[in-house]
Amino acid sequence: MISDSPKPKEPRFRLAPAWWGVIPSLLALLLFIAYPLIQVFQMSTQKYSIVYEGFAGFHNYARMLADPNVGRSLLLTLIFGLCTLPLFVGLATLCAIELEGTRLERLVKAILFLPSLWTIGASAIGWYTLYEPDYGMLATLTGGFLRLPWHDKGWAGVALIVLFTIWQNVGYGTLIVSAGLKSIPTEVFEAARVDGATENQLRFGIVLPLLRPSIVFLAVVGSLYAIQSYTAVLLLTQGGPFGSTRVVGYLIYETAFGTAPNLGYGAALSVLILALAFTFSAFQARALKSDL
Repeated sequence: MISDSPKPKEPRFRLAPAWWGVIPSLLALLLFIAYPLIQVFQMSTQKYSIVYEGFAGFHNYARMLADPNVGRSLLLTLIFGLCTLPLFVGLATLCAIELEGTRLERLVKAILFLPSLWTIGASAIGWYTLYEPDYGMLATLTGGFLRLPWHDKGWAGVALIVLFTIWQNVGYGTLIVSAGLKSIPTEVFEAARVDGATENQLRFGIVLPLLRPSIVFLAVVGSLYAIQSYTAVLLLTQGGPFGSTRVVGYLIYETAFGTAPNLGYGAALSVLILALAFTFSAFQARALKSDL
């Protein structure tokens, strides 16, 4: 006899078991990333210096578009990126290729990666002691021959920050390229050598094309380093000499927390940096998708 009792209704929404493990991470993401971002957007529409002064609408954004300091900082950031990016990618790729398979590979890679593990404050103190133009160790030991006048020469200030950034991050780049190298099957090199390929032909005709995803990734990471760089500027040059190292990141710090703090305008500048970072991230996703 068939029962006419209605079947229990299944719930319309059922959370998959895997999502229960993701929920804590999503909550942390909302709390520590999404909520602060919303606060920054909200603050960028306020007149907010030392005390809250009221709603400003898009006044901060209009001021940002007309502010010559923003244009100069963007130009300096671009120059900094153009100086840093080729050296960062080129040195990381060269070090990874030259160290591959050598006896001291692990030791040298560990030494190159050490600056990434040190705090940037300790690294800045070491570089200040080494490169101080008047009584630094490098200028003293060479009798001023290798003196870098970054106290009064704009190009020297930029050079100091570029060298510091490369020194701190080239080890990380080397590990990324090295991981790409180790993913290339050895049969590819053996077949090329059997066909009579020289070592230079192996490097430029096989290795570099196969390393393109790693190199593209490093290029995007280096671009983001340039956009977000301000800590080294803050600790070493404070935007000087004569504003020659006042990149966008340092301009935000100076605007929001300097002698005349303006948190609302600083938040609008932060939104600008966020938009630029998202733009580079979009290029990253597109470039990596085309290489995979």
